[in-house]
Amino acid sequence: ELNGNNITRINKNDFAGLKQLRVLQLMENQISTVERGAFDDMKELERLRLNRNQLHTLPELLFQNNQALSRLDLSENFIQAIPRKAFRGATDLKNLQLDKNQISCIEDGAFRALRGLEVLTLNNNNITSIPVSSFNHMPKLRTFRLHSNHLFCDCHLAWLSQWLRQRPTIGLFTQCAAPAQLRGLNVAEIQKNEFSCSGQMDPTRAQLCSLSSGSCPAMCTCSNGIVDCRGKGLTAIPANLPETMTEIRLELNGIKSIPPGAFSPYKKLRRIDLSNNQISEIAPDAFQGLRSLNSLVLYGNKITDLPKGVFGGLFALQLLLLNANKINCVRADAFQDLQNLSLLSLYDNKIQSLAKGTFTSLRAIQTLHLAQNPFICDCNLKWLADFLRANPVETSGARCASPRRLANKRIGQIKSKKFRCSAKEQYFIPGTEDYQLNSECNSDVICPPKCRCESGVVECSNLKLTKIPDRIPQSTAELRLNNNEISILEATGIFKKLPHLKKINLSNNKVSEIEDGAFEGASSVSELHLTVNQLESVRSGMFRGLDGLRTLMLRNNRISCIHNDSFTGLRNVRLLSLYDNQISTIAPGAFDTLQTLSTLNLLANPFNCNCQLAWLGDWLRKRKIVTGNPRCQNPDFLRQIPLQDVAFPDFRCEEGKEENSCIPRPQCPQECTCLDTVVRCSNKHLKALPKGIPKNVTELYLDGNQFTQVPGQLSTFKYLQLVDLSNNKISSLSNSSFTNMSQLTTLILSYNSLQCIPPLAFEGLRSLRLLSLHGNDISSLPEGIFADVTSLSHLAIGANPLYCSCNLRWLSSWVKTGYKEPGIARCAGPPDMEGKLLLTTPAKKFECQGERCSCCPSMPTSGRGAPAITIHSASIAAPAPVATRDCEVALSGCSSNPCANGGTCQPQDGEGVGFRCLCPVGFEGPSCNTTSNPCKEHSCENGGSCVPSATNYTCLCPAHYTGEFCEQLYNFCSPELNPCQHDSTCISTSQGPRCECAPGYVGSNCSEDFDDCQDHRCQNNARCLDEVNGYSCLCTEGYSGQLCEMPPHAAGQPGLCERAECQNGAPCVERGARALCQCLPGFGGPKCEKLLSVNFVDRDTYLQFTDLQDWPRANITLQVSTAEGNGILLYNGDSDHMAVELYQGHVRVSYDPGTHPSSAIYSAETINDGQFHTVELVTFDQMVNLSIDGGSPMTMDNSGKHYTLNSEAPLYVGGMPVDVNSAAFRLWQLLNGTSFHG
Repeated sequence: ELNGNNITRINKNDFAGLKQLRVLQLMENQISTVERGAFDDMKELERLRLNRNQLHTLPELLFQNNQALSRLDLSENFIQAIPRKAFRGATDLKNLQLDKNQISCIEDGAFRALRGLEVLTLNNNNITSIPVSSFNHMPKLRTFRLHSNHLFCDCHLAWLSQWLRQRPTIGLFTQCAAPAQLRGLNVAEIQKNEFSCSGQMDPTRAQLCSLSSGSCPAMCTCSNGIVDCRGKGLTAIPANLPETMTEIRLELNGIKSIPPGAFSPYKKLRRIDLSNNQISEIAPDAFQGLRSLNSLVLYGNKITDLPKGVFGGLFALQLLLLNANKINCVRADAFQDLQNLSLLSLYDNKIQSLAKGTFTSLRAIQTLHLAQNPFICDCNLKWLADFLRANPVETSGARCASPRRLANKRIGQIKSKKFRCSAKEQYFIPGTEDYQLNSECNSDVICPPKCRCESGVVECSNLKLTKIPDRIPQSTAELRLNNNEISILEATGIFKKLPHLKKINLSNNKVSEIEDGAFEGASSVSELHLTVNQLESVRSGMFRGLDGLRTLMLRNNRISCIHNDSFTGLRNVRLLSLYDNQISTIAPGAFDTLQTLSTLNLLANPFNCNCQLAWLGDWLRKRKIVTGNPRCQNPDFLRQIPLQDVAFPDFRCEEGKEENSCIPRPQCPQECTCLDTVVRCSNKHLKALPKGIPKNVTELYLDGNQFTQVPGQLSTFKYLQLVDLSNNKISSLSNSSFTNMSQLTTLILSYNSLQCIPPLAFEGLRSLRLLSLHGNDISSLPEGIFADVTSLSHLAIGANPLYCSCNLRWLSSWVKTGYKEPGIARCAGPPDMEGKLLLTTPAKKFECQGERCSCCPSMPTSGRGAPAITIHSASIAAPAPVATRDCEVALSGCSSNPCANGGTCQPQDGEGVGFRCLCPVGFEGPSCNTTSNPCKEHSCENGGSCVPSATNYTCLCPAHYTGEFCEQLYNFCSPELNPCQHDSTCISTSQGPRCECAPGYVGSNCSEDFDDCQDHRCQNNARCLDEVNGYSCLCTEGYSGQLCEMPPHAAGQPGLCERAECQNGAPCVERGARALCQCLPGFGGPKCEKLLSVNFVDRDTYLQFTDLQDWPRANITLQVSTAEGNGILLYNGDSDHMAVELYQGHVRVSYDPGTHPSSAIYSAETINDGQFHTVELVTFDQMVNLSIDGGSPMTMDNSGKHYTLNSEAPLYVGGMPVDVNSAAFRLWQLLNGTSFHG
């Protein structure tokens, strides 16, 4: 048992000699390589677990000597292909788990030797196609999973449909991912003629994948040695690529890491492009052995550190682009083998200092980009200034950020003596105080900005943080991040650097998504608090790495179901709280992996107690776990009944309504692909934004479509960090095109038809770092257009016809101050400026010589550049604004973006520039600039006042009225508002409630008892006693009669009590002229002649009633007092039945009037508290009503043919004969074998 260690490699001789070993467990390590032959000595090996490691490849013949192997678990790795001989030799294999890998290639014959296989899991991979008849030779297969893959359902996959149809119980939810017309359909339900291959299809689809010399991945294109996998939604680098490739393009994907030896097999590679991915980790040997590589492109990722030796041996490298990352550490020897490097870009990173000699080995360097880094120009950076003066290769304008006296000065132009270290100066930049500097880049972190750090506690609560701080002190034991605005927990590896961390508090945030592996490395954490967040589902990958977790708090989220992979791996959790979520069902076995669980809070969830949840009631009864008694919400007859109190047969599903799975499916539009929070809708001919884009999207790719304007709905996605709208047909922007996008860092608008951009188009984009307007038709930009984009570090404005007159002088000066434009944009005019670079041409050269036609409509401004004059009517023909140098081409009326507040502009044909605005809800007027008044035509009744809102209105109702439109008279006589007491009648009127008092009571609410003795007629000094609606006379001695009017009776005449004949031992008392029998407990009636209650003491007692009239139409009321939880209250039946019994303290009624299956209802209340409770049962043919203590009745109505119970069978109360009980118990008519006791 070697689980949960840090083993990274299994060498050939590591297990040599272990010939008797039967079980080997290696799960949850860091194993990336297993040498062939490592298991050869284990001829008795039966079970091998290698799941949850870092395996990328599976060597052939790895198990050739393991004939006894019956169970092999390789799930949750990064395996990308299954070779033909992967399992050769393991002929006795019965259980093979390959799920949750990145398998995209299964070689023909890979499973051919596995004839005894019973379990095969291939779900959650990247499989697009499977060789014909791959599973036909597995007659014993009983569990098979292939769901959650990328199956391409063309003619090559038709065989799988027939194979699945022949085995309807396995392979459930196996669905097509493509082509579009079959996407989302179950493979087994598609007809053979629908699996088609067209001659125009990519030829790589038809090829079976072969690993011998590599092959072109199904989703990529390959030609002339170039493998092109751009923008394919990949999360990992494909395996088994063509060995002869010379260039691989992997940009614009979702790749997060570069694993060990990822490119080592491809010795002919000359260029690798991994730009614009999510890469945060690079293995030190990722590029090992690539002696021909001359270009390596890694810009636009999340790299923070360059591992030691990562560029070792790349002697031919000439181009290395590392810009737009988060690199804060560059080791002195990082580039020591790059003698031929001519261009190195470290532009736009987090580098504060560089060790002396970092660039010494770069003998061929011609261009070096270091700008947009927060350099601290102290004595440690003096060498860099000397280097740049001696080697003028830095062309991006690297500047100091600190100390203040050198801030914003070019490093290469500062004299050496200015670089000094002094205790009197501050050498840090605001926002980067969270780590110190030294030459090794390995210093411990100090407290994050605005947080408080003391005694191992890092207090960062209530700071409006949107993410976990990048750097946290290594000594942290408790991390408090509660009450912030964090929405996504990214897998950044932050917890790998915190070995002492015990507790994480993320409560009261907005967490809706946790990336798989976000807690990787947090094995020391014992408490995780995620209370009050927005999680809708949980899966084990979210909690991967939390091996030591003991307390997991998930209260007050939006979780709707728990599946049996939700908590896999959390074997040490003792307390799990799922209180107050939206859980309706839990899959069987969901908690089986929680081996030490002692407290499970499932309260306040809307459980649907159908057949899918029957296992849970049984599980809760058997396990000694504190649960707080979770209760059913549905169906109605079980509402508020604790799950563990419901009998197994009462967990029922209606036929055809069984739910098979609760695994949540990710939300994604049909036209797009979604990976985590990255949504790609490229090249889909879209003209409007597709519906269903996840609200937490951070990157949205809409390039290569047919958009003519920026979609207005973009402003609803407030977490957007990147928007790509390149290669569309957008001709104009408005001042509201990018509102509410405060987190946007990258905006790509290249290759559109933009000519005119209004002054406030980019207002509010304070986080924007990269803006691309490349390849449009822009000749000028209004001054101040970039006033709000204070973080902008890169402006791409090349391939535009810039007219470099005095009107553009401001732009020339602006790009020079921060080197924000990389020296690509050139002037197109005037003639003497044509071809000159915007970046290097002096600002004074931008001159105006005479007037020139403006390419954009004149827009006089007031205030912050806001238009003071707007064209606002479709019927007005404005002077036609023109484009191009000589103003000969007319623009449309929509060129000036006249429609405000997100209105859609439609140009009108005819003279001049006419247009029409289609206004969004809440706005009106010719240019949508008038807020519409929803109260113009309101429907408020009875004098209600209309209150307008943005898009609708609400009615403010006068007293005594309610309802959406004040249409309902307030019901003052409802149970909660009725003021009338003592069973008086309440009448609701427009003035309020009116009470009609019962006899004997007076007052506005009938609360006063009227004194009837005011006008009494008692005689002979009798005393009047007031009663409700009457009085009685208490006679003096000897007198009698109702009014004490009868004198003392003569001797020998019998008294009232002597004539009363009270029965069953009841004593008699005289009250005036009446004799009253005072009945003993259990008896009633005027003479105590009726038996009312029975005390059941013995276990075998019961009452039997025969000759039931009108049965089963009856009204039976029982008053019950007992402390027992179970017992029979009432039974009638033989083959059909009605039974009323106590079960776990609840009243359970089951009823079968000849319609099977029988039905049952439970009382929400328990009645076994020793007090008397009233149980009322009303039966009418097939319907039963049950009411406890006068509460709301529960109803059961049997459907089907009309039968009634057998009225000849006796009705038993409190028990029944033994033989009757045995028969009823055997037929599931009763759940009790015991009589009632009480």
